[in-house]
Amino acid sequence: MTHRKLSSIALMVSALLAAPSLQAWNNFGHMAVAYVAYMKLDAATRAKVDHLLSLNPYFMTVWQQQLPAGTAAADRGAFLFMLAATWPDAIKRDNQYHNDGAGGGDRPTGPEAARNTGYDDFNRHKYWHFVDHPFSKDGTPLPAIPVPNAETQIAVFRQVLNSTQAEALKSYDLVWLLHLVGDVHQPLHATARVSQAHPNGDAGGNDVGFCSATAPKCTGELHAYWDDILGTSNDPAAVKTFAAALKIPSVTKTSVGSGSKWIGESFKLAKADVYAAPVGAGDGPYHANQKYADRAHRVAAQRVALAGARLAAILKAELQ
Repeated sequence: MTHRKLSSIALMVSALLAAPSLQAWNNFGHMAVAYVAYMKLDAATRAKVDHLLSLNPYFMTVWQQQLPAGTAAADRGAFLFMLAATWPDAIKRDNQYHNDGAGGGDRPTGPEAARNTGYDDFNRHKYWHFVDHPFSKDGTPLPAIPVPNAETQIAVFRQVLNSTQAEALKSYDLVWLLHLVGDVHQPLHATARVSQAHPNGDAGGNDVGFCSATAPKCTGELHAYWDDILGTSNDPAAVKTFAAALKIPSVTKTSVGSGSKWIGESFKLAKADVYAAPVGAGDGPYHANQKYADRAHRVAAQRVALAGARLAAILKAELQ
């Protein structure tokens, strides 16, 4: 490998570690979901996912360099699995990939929106990350939900894993599934508040100014507040410490449910716990009080734990 190639990889790794996550749980949240799931996998399923992840183009370059120095052999598989769960966000900052669709890539348009061919697809498919079910408190008509979206793609990826499709496609669908299961358990990835000011929705809270009570100047968004509520570290070892202390619910093949069920839960939580005081009817900015912050942390931790348990059940049942 040339020095220029090595320098390019090093720069990309640095950018991926430093850049903030743009949507959904940040890297910390997605890695926590993945750690919970990996710990609940049996040995045979772990071997399958380990092999499929080795086919990802980031495996030998980006992810290997992101492993903490001195990572124990016993943690290596889990940490790589955790890093894999961040890949669909990482490609948003990778110049090899490009936005597709309308609205800066947030709205699906054209036949490539539902394309599922594997790593030869350099579309970012940003609209796969969410399914914004609209609601309104001022009577504004509700817009249609664009497709494809997180719900449609979770179903597609589960079907591919439970098939005889090529391993390369299963690898691509696996990393997307790791990410999207986490995405749809974030309440603001299932919700858009519609109003006269935002007839097409508030972009899952991205248009609502919100920040912590101690922020000297409120420049954040409601969506980002929820993304970051559990932590902001990119260190898999730090995430492991957090995730290992979570209370993990019991989920079986028969109780795991579908993406539609998980999204419905997130939608209800968003209306009850996210768009709650001190969040008002407008665009803010609003400041979190202690009651809101405590509730947000509790809800987020529960959703991450449940997402991890469900992800493990899916992989054990469907990965062929």
